[in-house]
Amino acid sequence: MARTKDFDENEVLAKAIQIFWHKGYNGTSMQDLVDSLGISRSSLYDTYTDKHTLFIKALESYQTSGAAKIQDIITNTSSAKETIKQLLELSTGDLMTDKQHKGCFMVNAEVEVAPHDQEVNNMVCKNDQQMEEAFYQVIQKGKESGQIKNQQDARSLARFIINAVKGMRVTAKSTTDPSVFKDIIALTIAVFD
Repeated sequence: MARTKDFDENEVLAKAIQIFWHKGYNGTSMQDLVDSLGISRSSLYDTYTDKHTLFIKALESYQTSGAAKIQDIITNTSSAKETIKQLLELSTGDLMTDKQHKGCFMVNAEVEVAPHDQEVNNMVCKNDQQMEEAFYQVIQKGKESGQIKNQQDARSLARFIINAVKGMRVTAKSTTDPSVFKDIIALTIAVFD
């Protein structure tokens, strides 16, 4: 008969995200996870099998949370430019207050793990495609309504924004100066005039 878990898996995943985010995948040991998650080593192995599986689950949880925030902005903002601005601000908001300069968990995984791990690579590519599609839909609607004047292809513009977002997320590893991000966001928005 299977034992019931005496811990909240969502809480464990939230803690795991923070550990992996701060230390990186390779810098996080199983002992770090046991010490920080508040569950026994046997519970960790019984639930997640190994560090890699826990990392994948943490990355999935992070992606799902981010996707929900993006969808909320898209659903609740009427102007295309304002939607794009809010999405860019969402991408940098937490980064600017992070005293540890962790950057973005997904981008960190892309740089550290994805080149050597096909499963993580696939997750990062899927995340990028979902973000690109979200920006594409907003840009396309903005072009159709006349709110966005730029004559460039909507798909190309979406890819440009994704590149700007990733650049800001990497920049956050070394600085959290709000003026840096404000300038980047303003210039990115100006592309749509």
